[in-house]
Amino acid sequence: MAYLRRLLPLRSSINRMLSRSVSFSGVGEGFGGSYRSYSAIDTSAERDNAVLEEEIGKIRRHYEAAKKNFLKIPDALKEMPKINPEGIYVNKNLRLDNIQVYGFDYDYTLAHYSPNLQTLIYDLAKKHMVDEFRYPDICATFNYDPSFPIRGLYYDKLKGCLLKLDFFGSIELDGCYFGRRKLSRKEIEDIYGTRHIGRDQVRGLVGLMDFFCFSEACLIADIVQHFVDAKLDFDACYVYQDVNRAIQYVHQSGLVHRGILNDPYRYLVKNDQLLHFLKMLKEKGKKLFLLTNSPYYFVDGGMRFLLEDSLGDRDSWRELFDVVIAQANKPDFYTSEHPFRCYDSEKDTLTFTKVDRFLSDQIYYHGCLKSFLEITKWNGPEVIYFGDHLFSDLRGPSKAGWRTAAIIHELEDEIRTQNEDAYRHEQARFHIIQELLGKLHATATSTVPSKEYKLLLEELNEERRKARQKLKEMFNKSFGATFVTDTGQESAFAYHIHQYADVYTSKPENFLLYSPEAWLHVPFDIKIMPHHLKVPSSLFKSC
Repeated sequence: MAYLRRLLPLRSSINRMLSRSVSFSGVGEGFGGSYRSYSAIDTSAERDNAVLEEEIGKIRRHYEAAKKNFLKIPDALKEMPKINPEGIYVNKNLRLDNIQVYGFDYDYTLAHYSPNLQTLIYDLAKKHMVDEFRYPDICATFNYDPSFPIRGLYYDKLKGCLLKLDFFGSIELDGCYFGRRKLSRKEIEDIYGTRHIGRDQVRGLVGLMDFFCFSEACLIADIVQHFVDAKLDFDACYVYQDVNRAIQYVHQSGLVHRGILNDPYRYLVKNDQLLHFLKMLKEKGKKLFLLTNSPYYFVDGGMRFLLEDSLGDRDSWRELFDVVIAQANKPDFYTSEHPFRCYDSEKDTLTFTKVDRFLSDQIYYHGCLKSFLEITKWNGPEVIYFGDHLFSDLRGPSKAGWRTAAIIHELEDEIRTQNEDAYRHEQARFHIIQELLGKLHATATSTVPSKEYKLLLEELNEERRKARQKLKEMFNKSFGATFVTDTGQESAFAYHIHQYADVYTSKPENFLLYSPEAWLHVPFDIKIMPHHLKVPSSLFKSC
């Protein structure tokens, strides 16, 4: 909070300047004036110390008064407006009336999944590691812990640490784990030399950005912890490669897909608003396309289940889309020159005919962005694409000139937490402590800090630590909030949202709350992220 870093009190600065002036003028009068010069310096130093002690005492009084106000939640805080958990939040201005084409990913974009899916992926992956990669049998007894990971973490393949980074690439002090053990500040500095991840160290990091990364992060940490506990030598890079291969296998082999379709009520979450949104777009004359890495049979089974209560007996979900592309191999889809293939769903085969136009009653596989644009003639700025993975789904379209919408399901829960009085109370408390610490640091001089200064500094730091911990535990006990760090700065995940998402929201159908002709603007007073409301500390001054 740079605006809190203030200079020393003006009066103190003037006194020091005057003391230098008196000292040099005294010496200039000759040796006979030297006594008066030293006397002036001593007097000035005493005045400086008195001013500093007065400033420290004032900060102490403000702190004691604030502690009394911490005991209750101000009425003004309760009356602050709530942030809409289902709102659309804007990083780049967007005119919906200019958008003529809407594209969608499937998993965690059109399809909503229950938390049971992470357990399914975790269990299938750990079994594959034991059966095929010959990991210790005890690994088959591990259980997925939904309270441990968040989205947007990084795994260091060289060091074996699971990291939460801030906007500037620095490791969050309470967000660095080796296995399931949180590392101390000293341990972080021993491993990395500094909290900031340098350019050479970035090469060893892999981002865990999509919604499937929860099970991946948890399994990596559990495997590393087992090797540590068993005192077994291991290479952190191999652990990541094996876990990632296992996760990829359970997807590509169809194990996850079949598990979901065999028990859709356990894994898929029905949502009648989805059909309303897609039909509204069609009625407004918009073009719709589906672009997913999943196989067609899985998408078809899921869409039938999700929309069966809303569609009529004669209706098909495919009638909603002008183009359906499955197994697109994103992100390679955006940079390769692979041709499109027609898919015969009855025979489960690919045809050999050349694709030079898209038909609404056909299903297409593979392909590339270059061919897609040549066939459709859809210009970049008139297309918006919805996806949950910032890199695989949105980075390519963003660079190609499409508008992008990030779907972040956990956004709703985090906003609801931020709307609670308890959170806002603790956030305001944190801001007050930060302001007082800023004022206290501004009184520091080259002289040895006084006892009162050290005591107040220690108390404020401890108060700030407690506030940080309480705020963190309101979101996730291990890594805190997805979008901000414990210090109130944006996380690295939030940074990537700024990079690749023009807008972000929790689900596509939230656009029903806005007119198709709406103009979406970036907030002029944005401090962190558009959905993040900062609670002003001034609310406590009238308590």
